[in-house]
Amino acid sequence: MLSTLHIENIAVIEQAEISFDSGFNVLTGETGAGKSIVIDAISAILGERASREMIRTGAQKAFVSAIFTGVPELPWFAENQVPYEPELGISREIFADGKNSCRVGGKPVTVSTLRRLGVQLIQIHGQNDSQQLFDEATHIGYLDLFAHDEALLESYRQAYDKVSAVRQEIRRLSMDESEKLRLVETLKFQIDEIERAELQPGEEEELLERRKVLQNAEKLTDAIESAVAALYGDESSDGASAMIANAAHALEKVSRVSDEMRALSGKLNDLMYTAQDIADELRDKKDDLTYSADELEQIEERLDTLHKLKRKYGGSVEDVLAFLEKAKRQLDEVEFATDRIEQLQKKLSGLQKTLLEQGTALTEARKAAAQRLQREISSELMQLDMPKIRFVCEFSEQTPQENGLDAVRFLMSANVGEALRPLSKVASGGELARIMLVMKDVLSERDGVPAMVFDEIDEGVSGIAAQRVAEKLARLARKKQVICVTHLPQIAAMADTHFLIEKTERDGRTYTKVTPLEREGRIRELARLHGGDNVTETTLASAAEQLDAAYKYKGGL
Repeated sequence: MLSTLHIENIAVIEQAEISFDSGFNVLTGETGAGKSIVIDAISAILGERASREMIRTGAQKAFVSAIFTGVPELPWFAENQVPYEPELGISREIFADGKNSCRVGGKPVTVSTLRRLGVQLIQIHGQNDSQQLFDEATHIGYLDLFAHDEALLESYRQAYDKVSAVRQEIRRLSMDESEKLRLVETLKFQIDEIERAELQPGEEEELLERRKVLQNAEKLTDAIESAVAALYGDESSDGASAMIANAAHALEKVSRVSDEMRALSGKLNDLMYTAQDIADELRDKKDDLTYSADELEQIEERLDTLHKLKRKYGGSVEDVLAFLEKAKRQLDEVEFATDRIEQLQKKLSGLQKTLLEQGTALTEARKAAAQRLQREISSELMQLDMPKIRFVCEFSEQTPQENGLDAVRFLMSANVGEALRPLSKVASGGELARIMLVMKDVLSERDGVPAMVFDEIDEGVSGIAAQRVAEKLARLARKKQVICVTHLPQIAAMADTHFLIEKTERDGRTYTKVTPLEREGRIRELARLHGGDNVTETTLASAAEQLDAAYKYKGGL
């Protein structure tokens, strides 16, 4: 759960620290006091979008940090090399230049990485979320969350991907005759051009090395002759080999009287043989330097041919050869496309059968889940002052899509005698808010997220319906932490922990403070929610009575 939230320089909040309870937490206050800013701060710590416009005027950055307790050991920690701790600290700095700095457990993470963790810690329901129920494309997603049949859905999607891949391959091979003829001619030209060149792997490197040798043949010859003369000698002097032999012979004469001299004589002999071997090798190299007059020209022509082929077909000889193999395969595909298409059509038929089987199994599971969802939502809505509600998940067939063979939409009838119709046609704002609340409650048992935030779930709700919504939130808070922004006294009275958000002015600046309320403060705030500025002894007594009734209701849960 979210234990502590610390806020600095976000909008009108210069600094605030809120310690939340594990149960039902409520934030109330005048419109514009800053209640939604607290929700924005929670969103920011979860990795949601946070713009530099959030930064308080005159500040260089905004800062928000939070401590979560009882955090489950999610796979996210191992995946991102963040040490797991059940008590987790998260912080985020938002700078005026738009940059962000996020840390989890003291380790820097990106905003997107933080967001992947955030959705597993808190689920935020804003005023716009209810409107998503008007979008029938979202309904199947809600049903799948409730059904919790991930294995069936994954099996279907794998079958769908295989069908899509084969269909794409058939489309790729299907072409008219003129297009086919042009492609065949192009491929044959490319294959012939490369094959005539008779390329060999590593050929270019060998040619470049040989060209370098030939371009410097005279220098190499002179160097070799000088080296051989130095080793073997010439008419004017003995070579190094002969001198080393003389030295070895001189030491050999005294080898009988000195073991050390004998060893040194052996080393000199070894050195003499090495010098002679090097001289012989140099003579062979000199012989290799002989070449015909046009060899260099032939090498240049060959390198030019390789350059042209590389420019057209790849960055190296190996790339050109790889292009050749690919072109041959493509030519075979085109020339035998008809046969290949027939093979793929047979394969497609088998895959489509599997897809239909997987889709049918998914549909059956969804319809069974839909019956349970209808019963649970109808039952819950009846408890929220909608006793005549009828809620139905309507199925219709569709061509295979990535999410299955079904189109699903939610229909309802709020009054006796009215036909079932789409939510967008019959649901009022208050009804829609209650449906979404029930949907969140029903799905919350399956999502594993330990905390929920509701930003003004009470939109369009009043009277007895408001009392039922308050009771529903109180029951939900027995399963997971609930944080709620509200204007309704019925909901505020039901809270386990109540915070008052107030806006003040000081030295020409606006400040917001967050105050946890005890019983007397809660009574005054409930009276304000009931009567505005007209707080009387009667409204205070009524507020106290309402608070006592809420305590009694929660005690019976």
